[in-house]
Amino acid sequence: MSDDISDIASYYNACSEDEHQRLDRHPLEYDLTWRYFDRYLPREGSILEIGAATGRYTVELARRGYSITAVDMSVALLNECRKTISAEALDGRVQFVLADARDLSQVVLETFDAVLLMGPLYHLVMEADRKLVLRQAHDRLRERGMIFSSFISRYGILGDLMDRTPEWIENQAEVRSVMDFGMDPQSHPHEGFRGYFVRADEAAAMHETAGFDTLVLAGVEPAIASNDELYKKLEGRQRKLWLNLLYEVSGEPSLLAASRHLLYIGQKRSK
Repeated sequence: MSDDISDIASYYNACSEDEHQRLDRHPLEYDLTWRYFDRYLPREGSILEIGAATGRYTVELARRGYSITAVDMSVALLNECRKTISAEALDGRVQFVLADARDLSQVVLETFDAVLLMGPLYHLVMEADRKLVLRQAHDRLRERGMIFSSFISRYGILGDLMDRTPEWIENQAEVRSVMDFGMDPQSHPHEGFRGYFVRADEAAAMHETAGFDTLVLAGVEPAIASNDELYKKLEGRQRKLWLNLLYEVSGEPSLLAASRHLLYIGQKRSK
């Protein structure tokens, strides 16, 4: 493993409650992701969830009868996940593993029907580390098994930055590093959120190189970018109809780069 990402574990250990609430603040991302899970997950079987965090997906997957191995490198996040699973009396369906996504040697089960990477690829700034994670996911999947990977879009984050930290634009060295290389400068202090921001055209290519056939690349905030309030205020039938439409356009190539998060869905290539 080439990059020390202990700062990322520390970051999440310090903000586990905020991380648990993140998808409440971004419900379109959650709802559209579930639309894709409903369509592409196998109807039953085993799931390796790498980057399970506090279990926002884990709990519902367990309720639906899947057998899940939940992996995370943050003690605090994994403890929150364990508490939630226990409170729902779903303990028998979930195994917990404290591990770095780049080293799955502690995962006992050898093969899975699906792998979820709903966060680790946010933080692996070294290309070699991203490739390592995808190779391990590939090796743990049964033939024709499914992979779901989430990314933060390099250009989709601009709305958030303008809203939350408009002064960011004044540090042109940092701006150019993110725009040109997808990460903060190497000299940037390792504190707070440190991530890799992908170009839309990278996501499929890196998976295909690792042995996956691409099925879907979608933006999970299509057409609204970082303006979650537009979706959150919708209710009932209007919300359902808007979700239907946004799901319909979520794979539109002209919208992908502007979505804050991208979802890749692939299938392990037959030998």
